Amino acid sequence: MDFVIFIAAMGALIYGADFIIKESERIALHFNISHFVIGATLVAFGTSLPEMAASVMAAGQGKSDMAVANVVGSVIFNITMVLGIVFMISKTMHPKRNLFAQDSAWVVIPLVLFFIMIQDGVIGRVDGMLYLLLMVSYLVFLFTDAKDDLVGEVDEALTKKFNWGKTIPFLVIGFALTIGGANFVIESGTNIARDFGISEWIIGIFLISLGTSLPELVVSLVAVKKGNAEMSIGNIIGSNVANFSMVLGAASLVNPLTVDLVATKFDMLIMIAASITLLFILANKLYNKAGAIFLLIILALFIQNSLV
Repeated sequence: MDFVIFIAAMGALIYGADFIIKESERIALHFNISHFVIGATLVAFGTSLPEMAASVMAAGQGKSDMAVANVVGSVIFNITMVLGIVFMISKTMHPKRNLFAQDSAWVVIPLVLFFIMIQDGVIGRVDGMLYLLLMVSYLVFLFTDAKDDLVGEVDEALTKKFNWGKTIPFLVIGFALTIGGANFVIESGTNIARDFGISEWIIGIFLISLGTSLPELVVSLVAVKKGNAEMSIGNIIGSNVANFSMVLGAASLVNPLTVDLVATKFDMLIMIAASITLLFILANKLYNKAGAIFLLIILALFIQNSLV
């Protein structure tokens, strides 16, 4: 039964992602906002809701390690798996936006703050409030820095008869299918893992974080298929900012989160390696199979260690 639920949930993810991309395009065109900004805000926050739900729930139950592991694992999967697959299958990606010059700071700042905050072994409520302020500053940055002309970027059919009365319900349906599908994927996948005797720690750092990264993967793949490279990259950068600031921020306000730096050392190093590799790709515009190989190698190392 769990296998049937898993397949049905994946179908919901795919259909939900299609709704999100199409309606996000309509909003982008209507307000003359770039695909990158839509991907980094509306789409990114929506697809980060599974991480937020999982981490807040874990924090409320006093499971700090699971709450933090979910975020660390999701950041790793977002960069290595999602962008790795996107770069591998995409034929041409030539974003108009200078991603390294304009957005590399948002890859680094949340990560640096994270490591400063965990030096005492705790992400407290003050840290959580600082992270939420970081989220606000990211939103202000995006909407003051990145208003672009979208002529030629969106299908002409989307320019006709924009109607909030239709767009909002379709967005709600899209997010409900995507997030609901992810939740059922996590639940059924966890049951499958337990049937095979996989440990709770592996379920937390690997399976749950993988499951909560599925919306980013599906949405990014649909965006690439529709020719919106900037939306797929913006989705990942925005999702990672949201994972650190919104997810950890909210979870630590519910309950301070303890972090064992020794036990999590390898996962932390992988997260740093993935982030540095992403910066290298942005700096050299390696939105191709070469960039994909770098990311997938890091993913393979992470999976190998998680499954040992």
